[in-house]
Amino acid sequence: MKPITQKITDSSKSGNTDKIEGNAKVFSGKVKEDTGRVFRSPTLEAKGALEQDAGHIQKQVGDVKKAFGQ
Repeated sequence: MKPITQKITDSSKSGNTDKIEGNAKVFSGKVKEDTGRVFRSPTLEAKGALEQDAGHIQKQVGDVKKAFGQ
């Protein structure tokens, strides 16, 4: 499994692809976080929050790539 930073900064992806994948991570992370809250699992809740953060970063990477024409 690749580290999160390597997944986010994969330069072969287009800006749109990064934004779409970032949105998917944010959504998935929100589901995990809410599930962790419902089942009182602090670990799952924290994993969801981290996944959301990774998604937000990946979306910003996509914005930067689009600004530079990639």
